[in-house]
This record gives sequence, C-alpha cells and structure tokens, in this order.
Amino acid sequence: MSVRRLAPDPIQPASFAFTAANENWIDQQIAKYPEGRQASAVIPLLWKAQEQEGWVSRAVIETVAKRLGMAPMRVLEVATFYTMFNLQPVGEFFVQLCGTTPCALRGAEALKKVCEDVIGPQSTVTADGKLSWLEVECLGACCNAPMAQINVDYYEDLTPASFRQLLDDMRNGRATKPGPQNGRTGSEPEGGPQTLTDKALYDGSMIGAGDWQKRVVEQRKAAAEAAAAKAAAEAEAKKAAEAEAKKAEATPAAVAAKPATETAAAGRPKPSAPAQPSSAANDTPAAKGKVEKKDVAEAAKPAAAAKPAAAAKPAAVAKPAPASAATDESKPELLTAARGGKGDDLELIWGVGPKLAKMLNEMGVWHFDQIAKWTPAELAWVDARLTGFKGRALRDDWIAQSKKLATGWRPESKLGDKPAE
Repeated sequence: MSVRRLAPDPIQPASFAFTAANENWIDQQIAKYPEGRQASAVIPLLWKAQEQEGWVSRAVIETVAKRLGMAPMRVLEVATFYTMFNLQPVGEFFVQLCGTTPCALRGAEALKKVCEDVIGPQSTVTADGKLSWLEVECLGACCNAPMAQINVDYYEDLTPASFRQLLDDMRNGRATKPGPQNGRTGSEPEGGPQTLTDKALYDGSMIGAGDWQKRVVEQRKAAAEAAAAKAAAEAEAKKAAEAEAKKAEATPAAVAAKPATETAAAGRPKPSAPAQPSSAANDTPAAKGKVEKKDVAEAAKPAAAAKPAAAAKPAAVAKPAPASAATDESKPELLTAARGGKGDDLELIWGVGPKLAKMLNEMGVWHFDQIAKWTPAELAWVDARLTGFKGRALRDDWIAQSKKLATGWRPESKLGDKPAE
C-alpha cells in the first residue's frame, strides 16, 4: 500500500468548523455509543467533514480529535489508512479512474492520457476548480470496464472519445447520465450472450434426463390423483359415519308391554252399584213403568257420560341401546386395558390432546397398532363417538399417522406431525 501523507503546509487551512446542521448530526452519532466509546464515531465524523469540505485537512483531524477526546495522531492514523479519505484538495468533479487489470486490458491506459491532457497530472486541480483526478484500485465494475467513479456515480464502458466528452460536459455544467456509456443496460457481454447459447446444455438432455418437462407434468398429475383419492376416501368415511349415526338414532326403544287386563279395564266404565230393594210404593204397575223408563233413559246416555276408570300408569320407556353396542358391525377391536399395563402416548398423534387421549383410553383404544389396523368404517365408528371432537379423526387421518408411529418413528414435536393438506 502506498504511503499517504497530509497536503503540504502552504495549502492547509488555518481552521475548520462543522456547520450547525452537521453539529446536530454529529451529536446524534456520538449518542449511539456508550460513555468512553465515543472514539468509535471517528470514521463517520471524518466522512461528514469530507462531505462538507471535499477533503480532510490537518484542521479537520484536530477538530475531530478534540470532539471525540482522542489524540490527533490516532485520528491521523485512521485518515491515512482508508483511501476513501482525500488528503489533498479535489475539484468539484473528482475523477477516480480504475487502472487495475480488467480495466487496463479494456483501455484504461488511453483514459489516463485523456485525464492528463484535460486535467493535468494526478492530484492536480484545474484552475477553475472543476476537475481533479486520481488512479485507484478496482472499483468492482469489471464487467463494464473501463470505468471511472466521478464523485459518487459510476461511468462505465468508456472510450477515449466518450470520456473526453463526459469531462467537457461536467466542466460546462451540462447534464450527464451515470452508468454504461455505450448503450448497454447491464453487464451483459457486448454483442449479446457469448456462452451457454445452446439450449441443449441446460435442458437436461446432456445428462440423460430426457424430457424433464414431461416428467414434471407426470409428477404433478400423480400428486393430483393422490389428493383426489384421499378426498374420496375421506368423503366415503364421512358418509359411513353419518350412516352409523343415523342407525344409532333410529334404534327403537324397548317399551314394556301393558297388562291386557289393565288395558281392558281402562276402556270400561265402572259397574253400577247394586240395585236397592224397592219399597212397597214401587211395586205398583205405575211405579214399575216409571222405573223401567228411567233405566232406558240411563242406558241411552253416551258412554262418555259414565265416569271412566282411572287410567293405568304407562310403563317406563327403555333408553335407546348405546351406540357402541357390540352388535355394531363397524365397531373396531377395543381393549379392556393396555397391553403390558402401558399404552402408547396417543398425544403423539397430531390433533390428540390429553382430554382426547383419555377419551380414547376409556373407549378401549391404547396403542398405535390398534388404530393402524382400522378400516375407514371403523375409523368413522370411533369418530362418531368422540363427543366434542367429532370429525377430528377423519380430518387428521389417524390411520395414516398411526401406521407411521407404529413403526417406531417419532415426530420432532411432541404435538405430532401435522398431516399434509
């Protein structure tokens, strides 16, 4: 690395001070660092001073050192180490011309001659203060070599003629456009692509991949068919569950039969009281006729007029048979207790929590291999009996999950492995 020194004393200013706006900015920068670490703001302060003055003078170094409580030598070490700090006065348009290998191969030497003709030797400022230049190391735009950075903008794909015109426009206040100067819009090669122009190089045919597009289509088709089959199976299982639920609801109650004598008695009026012995007055023919007429009138009254017998108390209605009756054909094999006295951790099934695991244990479900052997109809039978959780067994495909868990595989999360939708 070349030695960097401050400008000669005759051109050093006597003093330096930040503007009021920059002072406020500096206060904000220093506040970012804890007490005793203000020296960490040295680079931002030097850069702000260079933005204000165009270069870093001895007065700038002394001012920054005082502001940060640093020795001036420590600030000088930073300023001379980083080449982004200008230690000499520069023009209004400071040209940093790249002279490293890629730019040199593409014509940077010819651009140096333009700078010497138009501006003068390096670090020289034109009499009008407009231009100065310096050869620098790589600026990272090798694809568009040769190039130069002027102030903060990159000007690329330069030729001696276009570079001379660019400097003339800047000196005379005419607008310039940063970027490639030959019409390119990016970093593509001149004249179009020069490599990988044969599409066969990257369509898979070179490695025997065949028609990769057809393979992708087939894979997508297979995935769609698998998803459709899964949806159909879920629909069938749901239909079976609904049928089982309806069948359970339609089971007739066992109603106790009423005694025949009680039923018959309920429909008959009470027998009339025994006839009282007639008095002597009633023994006359007239009286007898009167009595007979009364009996006929009484007999002619509607049966409803007679006070009916007390209705028999209906027999108690038997409750419907439980849905989990052993006669149900879709009922899976259930256990009275876990094998070996210890069941599997059913909470490893996605969607099964402590409450649902307890419900399954009470139902007789203890092991993954139990669930793995179920048919869709048996899964639906269990799902219909998960009070408060109906539909979960079908939605989360417990059979597929249990088959995987029964092999000894375990998910990364204790909540289980969520099935793909």
